[in-house]
Amino acid sequence: MDGGALWGVQPGYHDAVGTWQDTPADTIAAVLAAMRAGDRSPPPPPSSLPGPDCPVLVVTEREAASLPGRWRLRAEDGGEAIVDGALPPDVPLGYHRIERDDDGFAARLIVAPPTCHLPDDLRVWGWAVQLYAARSRSSWGMGDLADLARLGEWSAGRGAGMAMVNPLHAALPTGPQQASPYSPSSRCWRSPLYLRVEDVPGAETLGDLESLAAAGRRLNDDRLVDRDAVWRLKEQALGQLWERFRAGGGDARFDAYCDEQGAPLAAYAAFCALSERHGAPWWEWPEPLRDPEGQAVLAFVAENAERVRWHQWLQWLVDEQLRKAGERIGVVQDLAIGVDAAGADAWLWQDAFALDARVGAPPDPFAPDGQDWGLPPFDPWRLRAAAYQPFVSTVRAALRHAGGVRIDHVMGLFRLYWIPLGSPASHGAYVEYPWRDLLGILALESHRAGAWVVGEDLGTVQDFVREELGRRRVLSYRLVWFEEHPPAHFPVQAMAAVTTHDLPTVAGLWTGTDLEELERLGRRTSVEGTHEMRRRLQGWTGVADDAPVDQVVRATYDLLGQAPSRVLAATLDDALGVHDRPNVPGTTVERPNWCLSLPAPLEEVEEDETVRAVGEALDGGRRR
Repeated sequence: MDGGALWGVQPGYHDAVGTWQDTPADTIAAVLAAMRAGDRSPPPPPSSLPGPDCPVLVVTEREAASLPGRWRLRAEDGGEAIVDGALPPDVPLGYHRIERDDDGFAARLIVAPPTCHLPDDLRVWGWAVQLYAARSRSSWGMGDLADLARLGEWSAGRGAGMAMVNPLHAALPTGPQQASPYSPSSRCWRSPLYLRVEDVPGAETLGDLESLAAAGRRLNDDRLVDRDAVWRLKEQALGQLWERFRAGGGDARFDAYCDEQGAPLAAYAAFCALSERHGAPWWEWPEPLRDPEGQAVLAFVAENAERVRWHQWLQWLVDEQLRKAGERIGVVQDLAIGVDAAGADAWLWQDAFALDARVGAPPDPFAPDGQDWGLPPFDPWRLRAAAYQPFVSTVRAALRHAGGVRIDHVMGLFRLYWIPLGSPASHGAYVEYPWRDLLGILALESHRAGAWVVGEDLGTVQDFVREELGRRRVLSYRLVWFEEHPPAHFPVQAMAAVTTHDLPTVAGLWTGTDLEELERLGRRTSVEGTHEMRRRLQGWTGVADDAPVDQVVRATYDLLGQAPSRVLAATLDDALGVHDRPNVPGTTVERPNWCLSLPAPLEEVEEDETVRAVGEALDGGRRR
């Protein structure tokens, strides 16, 4: 047990009902093996000064930080200063370099603000939407960035100040396309599936675009989103546009984007081209290609420069369309908790990940067997040894062109539940993370982006975590389904909503169809807990037991509009009376998770009376 504690592996935890659960010794041993703890000495504690195993120091702005010895500070803006014994209080925010005089040891100095960006006058409401589901009549089988722009334009005209979307992270470029937005290849780049082809420069001159667009629009006839069919059509059109782009000499804006994004974009594009050639996973590639910095990869890039450039071009197009989508309304991005082990981030930063473990959650009343999300965790100590650059890049990407960001499972900045490969989800262990450093980086990137942060703090949460997040001005996430008191009693420093993509819709809960589906799928769940949620909703709203769904939806969002919370979010699924939740955790082949489109195109959504009533309820609440 003591050996595990030196590495941050916790000996046990309090579960969702407050009962202490010991971590088995064999689980601790398996977690230490996943950390490759036998290959090195235990790491210095998180508060340590820079040294060979910790080439980074994170301090708060104007903090009186000791720095023994004489150091040369090279600031991010190019300025230099001598530091002798302690950091001066006027070191600016940013990423700096310090170098010790006596031995030349160099480290990264990160100076962070004490809190995240959060305007004092922030009082907004908006729609939470699965973008792939929000199709217009012009969509090619799934909602895209032009649809997001349309939703933003329309809802902003009715008082909304934000639109929260599912993660737009990039999936593996090889088929079949991953449906879950929470199992991405990379959290630093985005999926070209969300491109509106007609908005790509040069599309107006493409001769057979209309025939491809017509085929794409026919995909809207099926409620299920077929990502593979969507990508076959879009890739064909984009491929033709790429050839015209090349023949026309390119675009200086694209060149500037590639220069700005630099080596990380080039590495991601190389991974995509390598995946197209060798498939997935990357650890089954020829051994020399498994090293992203090896000569074999450089040779491959040189031989396949145009295909690598194509993937860079796709990212530029997505970046431009996302920027335009946020011109009228603040887009709230969603940062997934992890990445696919076979994906680009794990290949590029393979030394920073514990690839023999997966992230999940321990058993609780809603998931009695626990949850295995299939995602490898960052090794906290190897992440620190990388001067936190993988985390910096991930957070920075999530905040690009964003008005705000939702951090999925924000408790992962403090500790994560590791499940050794091959073990059931109930046999995991919590591993501590250097949360002070990670929160400092999050605050710095939040200020630089001018974007606020909400932390998804549902589930098993340590007592001090919400207090610390509140002190850092990270908004809490409060749901009608989980709270013991009605929304009028919700905290101010929060995003308030009714439900999430993993929980019942209002219609599903009220009619009982959600519980029926769970029982049909064989999912263990708390039946009494579900019934209690319904009874609580009925008591708060005062609706009759046999009230129709649209009446219950309106009453529920009238209730949510009373919340004093800074941000209010409504789901289009609720407003349209959808019975199916977007995702049932723990199901894969049994159910089309992440593939259900909204039952009406955006053109009809904009005219729907219940949608209008829900928006007016939240807008009126904000004005009050």
